[in-house]
Order: sequence, then structure tokens, then C-alpha cells
Amino acid sequence: MVQILLKALTNLPHTDFVLCKCLIDQIHLEEPSIQKVKLFADLLETCEFKQFWIEIDKSRDLIEGIAGFEDSIRKFICHVVGITYQTIDKSILFELLGRVSENQLKQWMNKYGWKELGDGTVFIANQEENVKTKNITEKIDFDSVAGVMTICR
Repeated sequence: MVQILLKALTNLPHTDFVLCKCLIDQIHLEEPSIQKVKLFADLLETCEFKQFWIEIDKSRDLIEGIAGFEDSIRKFICHVVGITYQTIDKSILFELLGRVSENQLKQWMNKYGWKELGDGTVFIANQEENVKTKNITEKIDFDSVAGVMTICR
């Protein structure tokens, strides 16, 4: 069960983890190893990435059998960073990605098209260019609210 839950975590931000967790009965949810995986999920879902890496380092034995676990988590973190920041300190990005090597950090930056600005910051994206407009059409006609309006007199 633990490996299935951990594998589901690799598919964040999709809801696979929640679905798998809901299929486990309460007795098994109380097991220490499953509690640990739930802690991992909570830390990721609340964007406590630095603390997540600290907890993972304490529980390396849990993730040993899951190929690509750490890179899948880094992909999720990059997704969150990409929709949250316009610029970020390189040192913070380094911490969020689990203290990766300089070479790995550059690979992640290249993969997402992020540019180092030279003053210790990384340009992520101009979030104003990513704003998506949405037209909202009201489908309430006068007849459907006329009864409510007469009561309000």
C-alpha cells in the first residue's frame, strides 16, 4: 500500500493520491509508514517543499523501490514555482528542489525555460502574460427572480 501511495504522489497535482488514500480502510491508515506518506502528501500540497525534503531524507527506505520518485516530485515543484513566481532567488529554487547539484539545477531551469538574471535571481515568467480571460454569461432571466424580488419589498 505504501508504494502505491508513493507512486500516486508522483502524479501530483492530479488527485491520484486522494483517490488511493480513500480506498484504504481506517485501520491501515493508522500504520506508521502510511502516516509518513500522508505527511509527505500534506507537505507537498501545502508547498512546504523544504520540509518535504528533510522528511524524505529521514525515510529513504520508503522511496527506494520507486524509480523516478524524486524527479517526479521536482516536476511538481517546478509546476508550482512556474505558476506562482515571476522571479525567484536561485538559492531558494535550489532549496525547493531538494538541494540539487548546480548542473541539475541548470537542467531543470532549461527544461522549463527559466533564465538566470545574473543578480542571483531566476526569471520564471511574466505572470501578467499568463492571465487567461474568461467571459461569463449569466443565464438568469427576470421571470426566475421575480418571485424573490416581490418578497423583498
